[in-house]
Amino acid sequence: MAASPVVWVNGPIVVGAGPAGLSVAACLRERGVPSVVLDRADCVASLWRHRTYDRLRLHLPKHFCELPGMPFPDSYPEYPTKSQFVCYLEAYAARFHVRPRFNTSVTSARYDDAGGLWRVHAENAAGGVVTQYIGRWLVVATGENAERVLPKIDGIKDFCGPVSHVSEYKSGALYRGKQVLVVGCGNSGMEVCLDLCDHNALPAMVVRDSVHVLPREMLGVATFSVAVFLLRFLPLWMVDRILLLLAWLFLGNLDKLGISRPSGGPLALKNTRGRTPVLDIGALARIRSGDIQVVPGIRRFFCDGAELVDGRRVTADAVIMATGYHSNVPQWLKGCDFFTQEGYPRLPFPDGWKGQSGLYSVGFTRRGLSGVSLDAVKVAQHIAMTWNNHTATA
Repeated sequence: MAASPVVWVNGPIVVGAGPAGLSVAACLRERGVPSVVLDRADCVASLWRHRTYDRLRLHLPKHFCELPGMPFPDSYPEYPTKSQFVCYLEAYAARFHVRPRFNTSVTSARYDDAGGLWRVHAENAAGGVVTQYIGRWLVVATGENAERVLPKIDGIKDFCGPVSHVSEYKSGALYRGKQVLVVGCGNSGMEVCLDLCDHNALPAMVVRDSVHVLPREMLGVATFSVAVFLLRFLPLWMVDRILLLLAWLFLGNLDKLGISRPSGGPLALKNTRGRTPVLDIGALARIRSGDIQVVPGIRRFFCDGAELVDGRRVTADAVIMATGYHSNVPQWLKGCDFFTQEGYPRLPFPDGWKGQSGLYSVGFTRRGLSGVSLDAVKVAQHIAMTWNNHTATA
């Protein structure tokens, strides 16, 4: 058998060509450091391009979502659309000459103590050839949303209708006139239910856990902007209390709608457990009008629907799992305990960007695109400092 090709990388090996991988590669290039970016997909930001619904917009104002070194075009609205964000990422990659090696799936990465180098094995999707990439630095930039989460629910195989994950959902056009059970009440679940209503479907949203719901804007000002401003002067716990008071004033008592709030504050839960608060863009009004039915957790499925934990039965023609995503880092990063079994750095923010032996991470802060940018700048600065010192002594 022929030996696997070996590629020496004169710079960092970056795994992932989403916003995290693009931003760190761009920051490195701006500091004179070359890199090789590997991605299993066939394009930049494949999650945004292929695994999101049509009506999706950025949930936060655009200035909170810019990547380092390039603002959004002035012509973009405050909340850019999915297609606008994809165009922005393509333009970002072109501007900073980031050219990922697509269809290249990393199967393992391990640090070689004897050689003081990282050995990354990646398989080409076309021919199945496994190439070994060798370099001094490894940047993990596959993000928090690499793989779908599909919960195990009794009887799911007995359900006679289609069962899909929200990553496959594009619009409610295919569900017109149908009863759809949407499992999950996060931003995706709420927005899919709203989209189903707009296409004259009949959604029922399964609320399995408590969740914070905040207005996206208050009197024309983004709620996130209010939170960021208050955090400049007040401790996080106090800002959480203010946000909950404002949410009650603007949205009312959600317990009456079957939606309970967690005991921890929205920002605290986001920072510690990655539980993002829902930013309401109209779903609550459709719940109040009866267009969206809210139901508790599912005990088991049947051919034509499901039995709920309270004993009621609901009928359904289709099921959409809006149950989120998870990191896949433990599947391919070997011999390293920098990441937990859940695929997040063990060190909490803001210290989770740097490991040992030239290992770095970008995009695991649980703080969205703003966290990606913070990580990318730190990682690029640190690698560039080492790179320049090595160059000066070479």
